[in-house]
Amino acid sequence: MPRIIKHPEVRREELLDHAQALFLTHGYDKASLNDVIAAAGVSKGAFYHYFASKEALLEALAERFARHALAGVQKIVDDPELDPLGRLNALLAQSRQAKVETAAEAWALFETMFRPENLVLFHRINLAASKSFSPILVEIIRQGVDDGTFRTFDPEGVADIVMQFGLATHDVIAKAFAGGSDADMDIAIEALERRVRLYEIALDRILGLSDGSIRIGEPGYVRAVMTARRANPALGGRIEGA
Repeated sequence: MPRIIKHPEVRREELLDHAQALFLTHGYDKASLNDVIAAAGVSKGAFYHYFASKEALLEALAERFARHALAGVQKIVDDPELDPLGRLNALLAQSRQAKVETAAEAWALFETMFRPENLVLFHRINLAASKSFSPILVEIIRQGVDDGTFRTFDPEGVADIVMQFGLATHDVIAKAFAGGSDADMDIAIEALERRVRLYEIALDRILGLSDGSIRIGEPGYVRAVMTARRANPALGGRIEGA
């Protein structure tokens, strides 16, 4: 049989597809790199040409998740009917929707980040994901500064602060998972809902807006994302309500 030569990007995406399928089925910890290599039908040398480690593979999956979640965002940025504040809220709304729709799958892939020993990995994953989100956020903020909607001297700094919001919730989520009970989860959800409200006020103030202008969350959003984890068998969870 002649050897099939594929474009490097095609091969890389195939490796990510196999890894994602295995992580979803067995969980990140139980699926080994050898499992991924065997499923993809490549040599170890070929695999390591694309990914230096299992953690690097997870980072690449995070980047791909972010790209897919924001695939339609350019339409929001370019929409002539939206002013910068409308664009920012539309971007945040699309991000919320994407997180809710992919929550169970995302937990299966990335729950490991919330274990105490994986704090460095958590930061690496968030940095990888922010590469897709931050440039678009900066562009919208600059548009708002140019037309007077926003008042800030550092659009890039504001975008960095927004990306730090997710990092700041790590301990709350980690404690909920470590506790494991419904009561622990309810406490975490209430804490996260308060934190989202605080972040909304902070972003309003940073951008020189009146309180209530920015919507990071919406009723039921935090609970929908957090409880989706229970429905995924790879996490040893249960179907909500069962």
